[in-house]
This record gives sequence, structure tokens and C-alpha cells, in this order.
Amino acid sequence: MGVAWKLLRELVRIDSSDPGAYEDEIERRIKDIVEQEVSALPEDLAQHVAIEELEVMPGRRNLMVTVPGTGDEPRLVYICHMDTVTLGDGWSPDIDPLGALERDGMLYGRGACDMKGGLACAISALFSQLDAIADHGTLPLRSFSLICTVDEEDQMRGAEAAIEAGWVGADEWVLDTEPTDGQIQVAHKGRTWFELTMNGVTAHASQPWQGADAIAAMAEAICSIRREFNELPAHDELGPSTVTFGQIEGGYQPYVVPDTCTVWIDMRLVPPTDTQAARAIVERAIARAEEAVPGCTGSFVITGDRPAIERDPASPLVAALQRASVDTCGTPAGVGFFTGYTDTAVIAGRCANRTCASYGPGSLALAHKPDEHVPHADIERVERVLTHLLEAELW
Repeated sequence: MGVAWKLLRELVRIDSSDPGAYEDEIERRIKDIVEQEVSALPEDLAQHVAIEELEVMPGRRNLMVTVPGTGDEPRLVYICHMDTVTLGDGWSPDIDPLGALERDGMLYGRGACDMKGGLACAISALFSQLDAIADHGTLPLRSFSLICTVDEEDQMRGAEAAIEAGWVGADEWVLDTEPTDGQIQVAHKGRTWFELTMNGVTAHASQPWQGADAIAAMAEAICSIRREFNELPAHDELGPSTVTFGQIEGGYQPYVVPDTCTVWIDMRLVPPTDTQAARAIVERAIARAEEAVPGCTGSFVITGDRPAIERDPASPLVAALQRASVDTCGTPAGVGFFTGYTDTAVIAGRCANRTCASYGPGSLALAHKPDEHVPHADIERVERVLTHLLEAELW
């Protein structure tokens, strides 16, 4: 062990911010080190290990490494994204976002927990299986793939492309290694995005009755949506649906009645509330705004639509992860839900795959923030569990 910690230091020093440097350099580096490990195998075994690239956008490639099995059990897949959010501001003066600083059992840097820590653990687990192939002199019974994706921090086009290319579908056991606070996380709130626009009539602010204030109408719409969300039913495990008005634009000058206003809305939906119900909430909000501010009209487009994913209590992947956790840590990991949306959630939603889960080092509460970090103990724990899971399920 210890391979993951060394890999993590190297990966954090590579800028793969999105938007920013993106994934070209980090994908090339991961491919290089995997090729080095595969080349160390006996030739008759190395020839069976497939290394594939898939260009999703110019200079942005998914990478998949597959160790084929001799049996017909469902393939086990570890899926990890290579991009991070932007480096951002607000870091402590002595912490470089790309410096991979080690201090007090922590490693600091952009992506340390989201999710280069999990990526490093998954690569280390892959290397352990290459060693096992050499030791056994044969291929395992169950196939295994490591998929490294692009664009997870934006539109998740890497996961979408992997599905469309047939890299992953309905039948695999799929595990992402996002930061999960020590839990196995098996459910996700849905993620629906709206772009809502109110159009009015411009006029001089000294004669507002000559115009129709689009910002005032938008305020009415926002308040209507908030009131309705407060009344939505909560889910027993996923909790309440939430709404965030993340960005707003409108108006020209303080002395001009604004004739347009646009707001971008993030809704995290839980059953029984779905996108159809959210659409109805927005339509009612527009109607109320138009009534409250005569002369204004509203419209919207849905810019993102991801369904909620509920727990499958019979998931064989979760059962196998629990066994691996007990065998390596002495206790089973808790089971919870992921408050964000992950590549595995895309696969579960698009492919109706019921055998998806998240388990990785670090805390989601530290992701995307200044001074992002991950504990060394977390990296060691997840490295052990992911390696043991492969040993137990592949052979």
C-alpha cells in the first residue's frame, strides 16, 4: 500500500480544472503510467489488457483500462472523473492549489478529495490486480474496467459518451470513488436546471407606469417557486427537494425600468417530485408574476434533467463493498445517499442500472472550497477496501 498517496501527490500537481486546463495532461499521464505497469506483465498476459481512449471533445479524452475475465459474471467497473472545478480564490497564503502540500496527515490541493484521491485509490487497485495476474499466471474470472472520464464537473458529457460508446451499460457493477465521508452512498437526488426569463417593457424610472418591470416580475416568480418548494413532500432517505437561484441577470441602469431578467435555477428533486412536477411549479410562478406585474411575460427552458436514483436494498455491489469494509476495516461502512450528482447516477438513470454506488476518500463538504484537502488515513482506508473488493470479486 501507499501507492495511492504517491499517485495523489502527482495528480494534484497536474492542473485539470474545468473550465481551465481541462484533462489533456492528466489523461496522458494516467495512460503513461498504466502502460508502464501493463508492459511489466508477461507478454502473453499483457496482450489481453485493453487500453482505450475516447475523444469526447477536442483535447478531452475518456480513458478505459480493461482486464478481461474468463467467466461470465457482470463486469466490475470503477469510474472516476479527471477534471476538477476551477482553482479559485481564497486559499491560505501558504497553500498552493497545485502544490500538493502535506501537513498534519492531510494533503492539500484542488481536487485532493474531489476526486483525485478516489482516482488514485482506483488506479492503485488496478495495479494490484495487474500484480495478481502476474502472480497467478492467468486472467481473473470476472472482468474489471477502470474508466476515467472528462467533464463531470460541468455537463457530465464524459459519462454520457462512455454510455454511447458501449463502455458501460445496464449490467455492470459500477462504483465511483467520489468523497463519501466513509459511507457507501447509493442514492441521489435528481438534478433539474431551468433558465427562466421574464420580459417586460423599458421606460424611464421616473415614469414606471409607462413600462413593465421585468425584475419585479422575476421577484414574484422566485418567491412563488420558493413557497411551493417549502410545501413539497420529503423523501424518507433523500430528504427534501431543494431549489437554488444560482445566477441572475437583468436591467441596464438604476434609472431605467428593466425590460428583461433571466435567472438560472438548480432544483434537486426527490420522489415523488419529478421534472414534470417542477415544470408545473415554474409555469404557475410565471402566471402569478404576469398577473402581479402587468405587461410582463415569462418563458423558460430546461437545460438539465437528471432523475433521482433511489436505493436498491438488494444491490450485490453494496453487499460486496460491505464485506470488503468488514474484512479490511473490521466494521461495515454506513450506507447513505449522495447529495450531489455523479457519473454513476448518470449511468443508473440513463441505463436503468440498479447496481451502482459511490465510495471514496474525503468529505464532500470540502469539495470545491479553498484549502481543499483529504486525510492520509482516508486514502489508506479506501485503497485497502477497493483493492480487497477486486481480490474478492475478480478471483
